Amino acid sequence: MKINDIPENVKVIKPWGSEYTIHKNSVTSTKLLKIEHNKSTSLHCHPEKKTGFILIDGEVDINLGFYNTKKLNSISRIMIRPGLFHSTKNSNEKTATILEIETPIDKDDLVRFKDDYGRENKPYENENSMVKLSSNDPVFKDPDLNNAKSYLINGVSIKINKTDDINVLRNSKINSIFAILEGGLISDDNKYVLSPGDIVGIDTIKKLTEVFKINKFITYLNI
Repeated sequence: MKINDIPENVKVIKPWGSEYTIHKNSVTSTKLLKIEHNKSTSLHCHPEKKTGFILIDGEVDINLGFYNTKKLNSISRIMIRPGLFHSTKNSNEKTATILEIETPIDKDDLVRFKDDYGRENKPYENENSMVKLSSNDPVFKDPDLNNAKSYLINGVSIKINKTDDINVLRNSKINSIFAILEGGLISDDNKYVLSPGDIVGIDTIKKLTEVFKINKFITYLNI
């Protein structure tokens, strides 16, 4: 699998704000995005990647395709299928903070259709747009099995957990959001019903765990 990602310990400065890799494994890469007031990402698509957004703080409008717009208020989630053109605009005075989960990992899997900053048909930013992370930029570490790590971003509690115990999933808090980073849930004939890159709520987790099992282990963000 091709892995082409933002280098560790650097932040990419964008015309609309910034992003950096807050966590990565062999199958998913999670970015922390900051979108400033009245700024917007390009209208773009990823031909191969599926992308999940979790809005941690703020309020954004997500353009889906060319005709539909969905407003998100924190804390909320949305998934973008491969090939769907989309853009994210922050119309709120407060800077928006977003976790973005992508799989497979490839920053060159990018096609821009329209951009407010003249980047149409241009590739992803190069090293000239990168700066070192500061001590205030959190990075998620891989947890040990059944020993979650906890973080706080803009007052929001985020856990990254790795478990082989189905009851850990079933007993999670009400209103939790799950972003699958590695592993997942499978059927008896070993077909994935919940896989890396998927973002679901606790109700879906409870339903799926009635029938399906963990494939060795599952690593996920719990918000």
